[in-house]
Amino acid sequence: MAEGGGTRTEHGEASLPEGTSPHGGGTKAILAAFSANLGIALTKLLAWVFSGSSSMLAEGVHSLADSCNQVLLMVGGRRARRRADREHPFGYGRERYVYAFVVSIILFSVGGVFSVYEGIEKITHPHPLEVWWLPLAVLVVSIVLEALSLRTGVRESRPHKGSGSWFGFIRRAKAPELPVVLLEDVAALAGLAFALIGVGLTILTGDGVWDGIGTVFIGALLVVVAIVLGIETKSLLVGEGASDADGAAIERAILSGGETERVIHMRTLYLGPDELLVAAKIAQPSGRRLGEVAASIDAIEARIREAVPVARVIYLEPDVFHDDEASAADPSVSEPSVSEPSADEPSAADPSVGGRARNRAPRDPGRHP
Repeated sequence: MAEGGGTRTEHGEASLPEGTSPHGGGTKAILAAFSANLGIALTKLLAWVFSGSSSMLAEGVHSLADSCNQVLLMVGGRRARRRADREHPFGYGRERYVYAFVVSIILFSVGGVFSVYEGIEKITHPHPLEVWWLPLAVLVVSIVLEALSLRTGVRESRPHKGSGSWFGFIRRAKAPELPVVLLEDVAALAGLAFALIGVGLTILTGDGVWDGIGTVFIGALLVVVAIVLGIETKSLLVGEGASDADGAAIERAILSGGETERVIHMRTLYLGPDELLVAAKIAQPSGRRLGEVAASIDAIEARIREAVPVARVIYLEPDVFHDDEASAADPSVSEPSVSEPSADEPSAADPSVGGRARNRAPRDPGRHP
């Protein structure tokens, strides 16, 4: 057993502790959203066929796009669990970010742009609704189903959110599935409200322009949500480091045992939602024997994994600290940083980092059922 509560591989990596989901806890929310969206899409499209409401068409396309998005999220989660290989020695965890980014593109193009186009078309060529009660009934039922889907997403997300705000959770979450599902469900409920207002005003006034205006609002909402998703997933794709709290916890874990005089510099990087790489150069007494250094690094690794269980790939380089040399080489001395290393520093993702570098051939059995 690894000291952090998970199992230890032959290369020194630690798997996730028992009971921890490799999916980030979002599978149930994704399935609930998929089931709701697929059924809602069919009923909305049927209502559009019989009533001619452009709001119902826009909402139907929106729900179909959401259903496709949930399938993509599930596919991304499955592909991310593939075994690391020579070409991808740190595994495929970031593939979940790629699929989440594709989701934002689909939501923007298929959902948002199409709805805006259809709304403008309806405003320029308005026509009254037929079978006026059908879209109203479908919208009310859809609101109930989407609210149930959102409730499931909130329940699944609450343990991961902690005590922070929902906005902060969406901004800082490393697993993309739950924020995507939450944003889609909130956008769906808001879009249904716009559709209900547009259809209601069309019925009351007999003017089909209101239906078109409601459709444009739906499209604009989807475009905004897609842009937010795109920005957040882009940041994850580029590569994010540990949060300030986790970075501080890792540094405390390194220093708390007394084996290390100080952290010269440290880099962290999320290899996937459930896997954090930690690379640090640590100062140790110059007279220490090799066996003592190796034992101290083992102890430090154990404390890091206990403090931050997601830190599963750890590279520690022991060194002798010289204040003037270290400051000249790295202005971030003694401060955790997630910026890229300079040319004269070892790369945090390079298995050839000097010193005692664990995990020379990273492999993650935790991603496999």
